[in-house]
Amino acid sequence: MRRIYGNVAKRRLCAGWGIALDGKAVRSPGRRELLVPSEALAAAIAGEWEAQHREIRPATMPLTRLAATAIDCTGPERERIVADVAGYAGTDLVCYRADHPPALVARQQAMWQPLVDWAMLRYDAPLAVTSGVIPRAQPEATLRALAAAVAAEDDFRLTALSVATAAGGSLVIALALIEGRLDAAAAFAASQLDESFQIEAWGEDAEAAERRRALAAGIAAAARFLALLKA
Repeated sequence: MRRIYGNVAKRRLCAGWGIALDGKAVRSPGRRELLVPSEALAAAIAGEWEAQHREIRPATMPLTRLAATAIDCTGPERERIVADVAGYAGTDLVCYRADHPPALVARQQAMWQPLVDWAMLRYDAPLAVTSGVIPRAQPEATLRALAAAVAAEDDFRLTALSVATAAGGSLVIALALIEGRLDAAAAFAASQLDESFQIEAWGEDAEAAERRRALAAGIAAAARFLALLKA
């Protein structure tokens, strides 16, 4: 899509903040007006549109895409998305530990156990930790508590939570991100602990490096989106 607009501006509306291109409202792919809850987020989205040159490149507009997802997908499909995100608690990454080598075991304990402890205190959700990859059932009360925490988020925060959970493979890490327990860099490091350990020993190929960059970018975009919602 080519850029055919000149002026980009945020605008205050009764239902929130919108973005206008030459006075015309920006709309989501679903043809809904792109309305967001905070002025700061609207300004940042307007900045993404302003930064486009002759061609509009959606890949360079993560905040716009997250807002559109919240409006087009999260709202209409909220029940399914809550279930999908909450489902990660059943086999959360931070609950599955290595039994060797000792250096990896120690690193997982140091980085992941504080998150498990935090989740127990924050949500009254004790998680069972195991070694190996054989699934271990989590307490039903824990799954209900974490599902309730997911369902309590509004559509915009739920969208960021969904992106961070999928990128990190962990609901606990994603909740720690949206609650401010971890920043984006720490959340990415926690989610990639095993991969980083293997890279230190064996190196990294180009395909894996690109995949990791994409995951890091997704977590960073979710974190910035959350920060702008609160600003």
